[in-house]
Amino acid sequence: MLVETIAYTLIGLSVGAGALLALPEYFPASRTLTASTAVIAALLSGLVSRYVLAEQEPGASLAVSAVCSALLVSVLARPDLVDRTAPRRARHHRHA
Repeated sequence: MLVETIAYTLIGLSVGAGALLALPEYFPASRTLTASTAVIAALLSGLVSRYVLAEQEPGASLAVSAVCSALLVSVLARPDLVDRTAPRRARHHRHA
């Protein structure tokens, strides 16, 4: 149980960090809110799926945890607030 709880927490942290790193302009709320939403969603959905599956499929519980965490973090996304007229940040390429 402890190992799965740690795994759910790590899944939530990775989903929250991934969302903030991939699309930071979509999350105007604080980083703490986004990360904590991801962690709590991963923990709750993982524990519920573990109970529903009667502890038979730990891999499925981990997958459900990741999907539910991503879905609940996406609720916080605000693409309507993104300024689409501003130029995107250019990535600097080094030429050899």
